[in-house]
Amino acid sequence: MTTPDDATKLCFLPASELAARIKRRDLSPVEVVEAYLARIETRNPIVNAYTLVLADQARDAAREAEKAVMAGGPLGPLHGVPVGIKDLDDVAGIPTSMGSLAVQNRVPKKSAVAVERLLAAGAIILGKTNTPEFGHKGITDNLRFGPTSTPFAIGYNSGGSSGGSAAAVADGMAALAQGTDGGGSVRIPAAFSGTVGFKPSFGRIPSVTRPDAFLWGHPLVHIGPLARTVTDAALMTSIMAGPHARDPLSLPDDGTRYLDAAARRQRKIRVAYSPRLGNFPVDPRVAAVVRNAVSALSGKDVEVEEIELKLKPDHNELAALWVRTIAIHYAAIAVHWKADGIDLLGDLADKLSPDFLAMLQSAYRVSAVDHALDDLLRSQVFDAIEDILESCDLIVSPTLAIPPVRNATDGHTRGPTEINGEPVDPLIGWCMTYPINFTGHPAISVPAGLTPEGLPVGLQIIGRRHADASVLTLAAHFERLRPWLQSYPGLNG
Repeated sequence: MTTPDDATKLCFLPASELAARIKRRDLSPVEVVEAYLARIETRNPIVNAYTLVLADQARDAAREAEKAVMAGGPLGPLHGVPVGIKDLDDVAGIPTSMGSLAVQNRVPKKSAVAVERLLAAGAIILGKTNTPEFGHKGITDNLRFGPTSTPFAIGYNSGGSSGGSAAAVADGMAALAQGTDGGGSVRIPAAFSGTVGFKPSFGRIPSVTRPDAFLWGHPLVHIGPLARTVTDAALMTSIMAGPHARDPLSLPDDGTRYLDAAARRQRKIRVAYSPRLGNFPVDPRVAAVVRNAVSALSGKDVEVEEIELKLKPDHNELAALWVRTIAIHYAAIAVHWKADGIDLLGDLADKLSPDFLAMLQSAYRVSAVDHALDDLLRSQVFDAIEDILESCDLIVSPTLAIPPVRNATDGHTRGPTEINGEPVDPLIGWCMTYPINFTGHPAISVPAGLTPEGLPVGLQIIGRRHADASVLTLAAHFERLRPWLQSYPGLNG
């Protein structure tokens, strides 16, 4: 019989270990799913990670998974492993809310490609996870479901926009969770919630969007895993990655073996440490934690040199560029949805949050020429990254410029308006992640440590174009130097 303590420990087992133990019949998928559902019942009212819990469907899937195990046939790499899916991404037959009061009855007929691949690998979906409205900011809070807390400090935000996914993983309410990353939305909540968040190279994990197959082709929006270990992130990536004939921007299979990369011994490399990633102002508490993490990383196999990016645009210019770029994509979605009877800028406008509505409206003030000229700024960011990667293998920096912020009570939690006396955009300007969405380079956030107040801080690792394996190898190397798995509050009372 499983005791409450045993059930809690089960919920914090690495996903790779869960899958292995299910395959050798040490654990039952039914037992695993029941443990997770029990934890969700207890913890979700406190953390608010899930917007929808699919308890009955998960139990049915677990029973079918159990039958497959007992039948002795081939099993997928995630057979019986419980996962969460961000509520921006479609699961066939399940409502997708987009974290919005304006989207009440949208039930997709088809799942997103990443979801299809997770299901084909044997994963069991526990539910949909919270997100800001349409994922438009680096904080998870919305008028429909409210804020999600980091499990490290209830009442402080989990980060966004995949904040529900990150919090579910960090609090033992999912073994793995899927996220999307258009400006840091996998890495931001990974940093605030003390998890591993991996943004593979743009196009590595396909996204089939219609009626516009090129909707996110700037490149901007990536798909990635949230996990408690680098190995688990690599495992989930290996399942979701690979070309898709209906995504014209997906990358061909280049033979990258993600799990092997996470297990590989770190070879001698040169790493650039960029404390401000150009010109971001950074909270001293974050700077101290990251500097300490980088000092631990430096050793006989990792030569670290402090090199600052030479970015010509000011960080506020770049934040404004991100807002303009993402707003145009949102405006395109609004046009497509209007044809389906969902008029976000018409009768539903009063149901949108003011920040998101303003973002949508701002898109119509950007000319086509100005939108094209914005690529000049993106090119400057790309060149600054490439200048460093010509002589260094990877770049490390803080993931975010601040530790987690307190949740608001009105659905409008935002980031700070200034850091160290310097103005920043409260939606995204404190996120040292979005420049890497302009460029499409692979990047990961791994737990770097805690501030004196006990708030999580992330270390960002950025790799050369398409060199996803090198990012995972260094992340796993750092994880071995600074083990993190036993640090989750749920394991410690």
